Amino acid sequence: MEKQRRVLLKLSGEALAGDKKTGFDEETVRRVAAQVKRSAEAGIQIAIVIGGGNFWRGRSSNAIDRVKADQIGMLATVMNCIYVSSLFQHLGMKTEVFSAFPIGGVTKLFTKEEAEEALTAGKIVFFAGGTGHPYFSTDTGVVLRAIEMEADEILLAKAVDGVYDSDPKTNPQAKKFDTITIEEVVEKKLQVIDLAASILCLENRMPMAVFGLDGEDSITQAMMGHITGTRVTV
Repeated sequence: MEKQRRVLLKLSGEALAGDKKTGFDEETVRRVAAQVKRSAEAGIQIAIVIGGGNFWRGRSSNAIDRVKADQIGMLATVMNCIYVSSLFQHLGMKTEVFSAFPIGGVTKLFTKEEAEEALTAGKIVFFAGGTGHPYFSTDTGVVLRAIEMEADEILLAKAVDGVYDSDPKTNPQAKKFDTITIEEVVEKKLQVIDLAASILCLENRMPMAVFGLDGEDSITQAMMGHITGTRVTV
């Protein structure tokens, strides 16, 4: 039997907030859900990680201990996964939310075996809570889970439509890369994902693709392997 394509999709919490910049924008989440549903129906196994920036950006606060700030951020990702998972279910998809630490009966504690079983059963799997430890970003959680689940590729749906040599918001002359190696990302210190996550990708040869969330059918296209943004190769 031919191996099914398996991807790990990273969604920005801020992007899911839409123009409100905080909380959830239901219409935005519904657009994402429709694309994920089409991709799942095409036989693609999909795992999702969601950032927590629509609720909390702990590193911008010096008022509380870093460990506590990171723990709040981890809980923000759990809230996002529960909300998006519930909306996906409302639209007819089967889902499972796994967290990196126990949360009573709210989520399942992550194990590779149970997550593998859920993906194989055709469920959309959510990985919440990052790595479960402070000082590690959601980026590191994304790469770690992708490696553990033997994903074919990490898909990064961002507000920016690819990888640039400088910030396109501040530099109109910024150059967009169609393809770039993970070694170049590390050497040039490009802000695709953080350095620890980039090195983890490099050591484990995990490819990525970066594209704009707002592009028409951008998630569906990326799931199918058609990238209009930037491919990060290994």
